[in-house]
Amino acid sequence: MKKIFKIALGAIAILSMTLPAAAKTTTASFGRQYGLSNTVDPLALRASVALVVDQNSWTTQYEKNSRTPLPIASITKLMTAMVTLDAKLDMNENIVIDSEDVHHYASSRLVAGSTLTRKDVMMLALMSSDNRAAYALGRTYPGGIYAFIQAMSAKAAMLGMSSARFVDPSGLSSSNQATAMDLAKMVNAASQYKIIRDLSTRETATVYTPYGNELVYHNSNRLISRNMGWNIGMQKTGTLSAAGKCIVLQAYISGSPKIIILLDSSSADSRITDAVQIKDWLESGGASTISQLGGATQIAGL
Repeated sequence: MKKIFKIALGAIAILSMTLPAAAKTTTASFGRQYGLSNTVDPLALRASVALVVDQNSWTTQYEKNSRTPLPIASITKLMTAMVTLDAKLDMNENIVIDSEDVHHYASSRLVAGSTLTRKDVMMLALMSSDNRAAYALGRTYPGGIYAFIQAMSAKAAMLGMSSARFVDPSGLSSSNQATAMDLAKMVNAASQYKIIRDLSTRETATVYTPYGNELVYHNSNRLISRNMGWNIGMQKTGTLSAAGKCIVLQAYISGSPKIIILLDSSSADSRITDAVQIKDWLESGGASTISQLGGATQIAGL
């Protein structure tokens, strides 16, 4: 029987998610303000939260603070893609980036007037984490952005993401929160959509501005953009001051699909080194040799 690491679930899980007054004046992530980064784990991961699930057996192989809700940044965009696809909208329909998209998200290379198919908009949201693209998907949903947020919440409830909350389609709001356990369920569901698997793992993409300029986008995940030899079925990165550096993966390791969740890493480099360390540990048989805490556990609802 496989064994697991089970780190700091009890006391950490009961932390209130009401932001303390001191947090309003600091740029430290929520997780670091709560002291989650001080949790000692056997792999000495830099992420405050970690979870590894075998997708075939639905067993947890490694976890660290996995039941604490935290901001999830652009990991949100996996839910945005699923809600869009569930609505069975025309993926070849043109979407024009408009002033509302620009007003909500000041930083993007997609200028007002840019016209792309819904599929290409989704591609930029998933592989390059463009926030205007994600907002445009919500804006063009039947009923508009309010109906879209409701649909995100309904999808989360359907998936059993009991601690999840969504208030915007991009993840720039720190109120978009979930536990690692919630995100394992979301990643599992998202990995069933072929188009999400395909678009999230593109290395590069080229689009054109209204002025005819060529824009080349690269995957925000260095495991893909730097061709680090992983067999990744689906992925999403996230970055926000309240969330730290985050990454979720569905990857094949030693022939088995694994779901890896890393939240609140201290840097873009550390979330990658954490992922590589977990992969090396799994390939070395670590998940089947650890015996401190007994048998593997089932994740309810998966």
